[in-house]
Amino acid sequence: MQGRGKRLTPHILTLVGARPQFIKAAPVSRALAAAGLREVLVHSGQHYDAAMSARFFEELGIPDPAHHLGVGSGTHAEQTGRMLVALERLIRAERPHWLLVYGDTNTTLAGALAASYLGVRVAHVEAGLRSGNMRMPEEINRIATDRASTLLFTPNSTAAEQLRKEGIEDGAIVVSGDVMFDAAVMFAHQARATSKVLHQHRLPDGGFILATVHRAENTDDPMRLAAIMQALGTSGMPVCLPMHPRTVRRLQESGTAVPASLQVIEPVGYLDMLRLLEAARLVVTDSGGVQKEAYFAGTPCVTVRTETEWPELVAAGWNRLVPPTSAQSIREAIAEAASAPKPESAPRFYGTGEASAIIAGALAARCE
Repeated sequence: MQGRGKRLTPHILTLVGARPQFIKAAPVSRALAAAGLREVLVHSGQHYDAAMSARFFEELGIPDPAHHLGVGSGTHAEQTGRMLVALERLIRAERPHWLLVYGDTNTTLAGALAASYLGVRVAHVEAGLRSGNMRMPEEINRIATDRASTLLFTPNSTAAEQLRKEGIEDGAIVVSGDVMFDAAVMFAHQARATSKVLHQHRLPDGGFILATVHRAENTDDPMRLAAIMQALGTSGMPVCLPMHPRTVRRLQESGTAVPASLQVIEPVGYLDMLRLLEAARLVVTDSGGVQKEAYFAGTPCVTVRTETEWPELVAAGWNRLVPPTSAQSIREAIAEAASAPKPESAPRFYGTGEASAIIAGALAARCE
């Protein structure tokens, strides 16, 4: 029995709450177990729709969360505030050696703040990313989380250098590589073997555009949202659009028409998404994670934003940025990307698929 003031086997409290975090947690959870660490998984409830949550746990073999905070939807302040209250109680009860957070969501920020207030060390996976756009809630979350973290795992050397410029000491920075790449490597074969998504939706392998639209700066701006929809509808290629719940609501609220030529489908699980990414001729997205996932799949990408967290993909020719200010400019970017040959090489920007093992090893070595 655990004595007063003592802790059992070193353990990690892992906080997730959104689709990209579920994917990132899959390989890391396995690596933590292999390193002899006890992991307690916490789901904030930021993504509570079954299509955006439960399916990923089942597909990726992630253990059921030990705790589910059930925060649900709300403004950034409402979500973050509810999480802070719940996490403070939970962290006091669990007394972990580390709180592990991923990415740049409200869940990430709430976890970093709650742990810091209680003197619990924070480890941030995907640290050091910057878009330069302080109007993005994600940018604020990234910066604040990095400042509150004791150990910062960066996906590449560019992110590590950014942290050094901001005054973070070298000893706190670990260039681990990207756990999203780990997941893509881990599940690629399974996706090819089991996914029926192309057959179900009659999508021609190599002959369609895969589109995702969910970022608030696009969905909350009726003019931008209409420009994106119009450009996709007049791209001249079949378009498959897994529709995010946020986008559905904003389309309804703004009265923006979805072109009849678009094949709108429900959100898909990770394995189906891997298969769609691999089979698409082109990806059009406003997601930070999907930009990388397209690259992992060897598929060119057009990002309908003014900036990106992954400038190396733009420099290497795998990604094109286009501000979603007019349907014409988006349509032209799509046409150029679809007709251009793929870049001759795919540099290893994000490690070798061993980021999860590096992260687990670093945490195990610091669980004194």
